[in-house]
Amino acid sequence: MSSYFQRPLLHGADIAYHSATKYMNGHSDVVMGLITTSNDELYKKLQFLQYATGPVPSAFDCYLVNRGIKTLALRMEQHQKNAIKVATWLQGHSGVEKVNYPGLPSHPQYEIMKKQATGCSGMIAFWLKGDLQTAKTFLQSLKVFILAESLGGYESLAEHPAIMTHASVPAAQREVLGIGDNFIRISVGLENVEDLIADLDQAMKLASAGK
Repeated sequence: MSSYFQRPLLHGADIAYHSATKYMNGHSDVVMGLITTSNDELYKKLQFLQYATGPVPSAFDCYLVNRGIKTLALRMEQHQKNAIKVATWLQGHSGVEKVNYPGLPSHPQYEIMKKQATGCSGMIAFWLKGDLQTAKTFLQSLKVFILAESLGGYESLAEHPAIMTHASVPAAQREVLGIGDNFIRISVGLENVEDLIADLDQAMKLASAGK
């Protein structure tokens, strides 16, 4: 969501964590985390730890994140605009079993999302109709979407959790979590949305043909 679409402190949270590596920076060239708090006591403790133990980012990393935050609003609005179109397209595709995107009315927490946030990001999860080979063919056939593990940048990315980010999780536990061999995660970027849908479409056709 990033702090642009969701602000936990306004909902009563004492601390909010943000991955500046993702949307906050937005350009996939920084590894950084942010902590914000509305509690004076917690702030003083965090400030003491920062000065006492030195967990601070470099000046250049701070410059890069500051640069990225200046375009956060523009980027997040476009991420959301593109993602809603892509998620809607995926939901209506015969080769897709299920789509998980909080910006769709079909999402079980859609109403909660509307109460807690002002919009959604470009993160979409979906399950293909098929097996591991179907998923591999799909991902290998993508031309605009780039295969990557660290999602949430300006470009469109895709990954296969079962053999990438969650490969170390036992298969039985992955099944409980819904991370099957047909599970795909994509990060919808800022490119022309028609190009993104066309890319997904041609990859779907090749994946279906290879069943």
